[in-house]
Amino acid sequence: MVFVQFTELLLELKRSNPMNNSEQNNKQPSVGKIGEDLAASHLEKNGLNILERNYRFGHGEVDIIAEKDNMLIFVEVKTKKHGDFGDPINWIKRGKQLQIGRIARGYLYERNITDRDCRFDVVLVRWEQGLWKIEHIENAFWL
Repeated sequence: MVFVQFTELLLELKRSNPMNNSEQNNKQPSVGKIGEDLAASHLEKNGLNILERNYRFGHGEVDIIAEKDNMLIFVEVKTKKHGDFGDPINWIKRGKQLQIGRIARGYLYERNITDRDCRFDVVLVRWEQGLWKIEHIENAFWL
């Protein structure tokens, strides 16, 4: 598990914020957006190349699509702030896993990818005691 100090988070979000129009700049990022930004940064620091963020196919979305060592990695990010109920890993029920699998197949189909291994990871981001804690679970589920 990785601990990120709150001040580091704010500086990182400020530096990496791609929003350009003034209406968006006046909005504070949601907890989910903060979690996804932290997860993407964590994955990149650990050698993964981010290919897509918030990839949509049909009625669903995969938070992050990355690659490492010729493996495609479909990543679901779950962010928990203080007071949320339960462990975020339990928020990814079988139906959500199957949806992510369908979106992954759509991604492969759209790009005519037939020869790559794939896996499904989960990144849990928690706000605890003034720090963001990041946990990356590789091969979190199988389809």
